[in-house]
Amino acid sequence: MITVTGATGNIGRTLVDLLTEAGEEVVAVSRRPRHPRQASAAAAPGVSAVRWAEGHVGDTASMRAPLTGASALFIVLGGELNAFGEDPKLLLRAAADAGVERVVLVSSQVSATRPEAPSHARLREFEAAVRASGLDSTILRPGGFASNALAWADTIRAKRTVFAPFADVALPVVDPADIAAVAAAALRAGGIGGAGGAGGQGGRVYELTGPEPVSPRQQAAVISAALGEEVTFVELSREEAHAAMARFMPEEAVEGTLDVLGAPLPAESRVSTDVATVLGRPAGGFAGWVGRNLPAFR
Repeated sequence: MITVTGATGNIGRTLVDLLTEAGEEVVAVSRRPRHPRQASAAAAPGVSAVRWAEGHVGDTASMRAPLTGASALFIVLGGELNAFGEDPKLLLRAAADAGVERVVLVSSQVSATRPEAPSHARLREFEAAVRASGLDSTILRPGGFASNALAWADTIRAKRTVFAPFADVALPVVDPADIAAVAAAALRAGGIGGAGGAGGQGGRVYELTGPEPVSPRQQAAVISAALGEEVTFVELSREEAHAAMARFMPEEAVEGTLDVLGAPLPAESRVSTDVATVLGRPAGGFAGWVGRNLPAFR
């Protein structure tokens, strides 16, 4: 059995589907789990059923029942990313006590490229706890998500306009579906084995990016082409972007995000081959993500 946290999120939804389609028994954990009737209705013939449970990684007590009988655990931080809470070693200890053998953590590329960044301190705590757990561990460090473009959905639908800073700064954004696919490979019995990644005593680490850098202006053009309608791009100043992001993000997270978006380090602009190495196919591009999510922009 595989316990998946953040099961209703960008990565978790796809991961649950991939695992159940492969015949794995899954406990899907969320702060707001699906109703059992919804879960059973969603299961197709030949696809393993999903058991939904309430819990979150910042509260070990809430995770004890979902971990019972699990052989693998997927950890992704949601609201816990920018909050202080329990020592993550408590969660890893509970997982080990429950019989978990494999753990996969979604961290961030920034944990490596900017190791002192306050915005990612919580992720670094989780990385350290995973490494020290003694479990077979895999740490995934994705760059920016293609799905961050959903932040533009309202203005694209209403005004066919994208408002964003750093119009021509390109980063190799990663499709969340690729993160889920790599996680699925690591979680299943046998894991990824020796396929790429940085190894060592602390387990495997994979840097996950898209196949090519793409700027905000280029992303807007891709969405425009997919819609078959003109989408105007309006560049925001850093100050304007900061004001908009501060409405829903803590100050440290806003500053850290703008630093990466506006002045990426060479390692943050580099395309990684880890997705292709693990999955045996190229990483998905931004256009593919847009094609699957076009209704959000109509």
